[in-house]
Amino acid sequence: MLKPKKIPQRQCVGCRTMKNKRDLIRVVKSPEGEISLDFVGKKPGRGAYLCPDGACLARARKTKALERAFETAIPAEIYEALLAQMEAANGT
Repeated sequence: MLKPKKIPQRQCVGCRTMKNKRDLIRVVKSPEGEISLDFVGKKPGRGAYLCPDGACLARARKTKALERAFETAIPAEIYEALLAQMEAANGT
């Protein structure tokens, strides 16, 4: 008898809902301190997950959730760059 395959779950740092890992976008802080989006999930470094919409990124920015996750201050330019990368990936 086969067991059903376990689907990895992750929590969005913006809206704090649990979703399938493949439905979220990974934000990664590299060992060099660079923060970027990781669409493949293979970049090295500390990761946090966001829903693929700007509202969750805005909520994470307002509550400083990414700053807590990465234990560092994140300047406004980084948030704007993340939003631009997210919109470019979504095609909007």
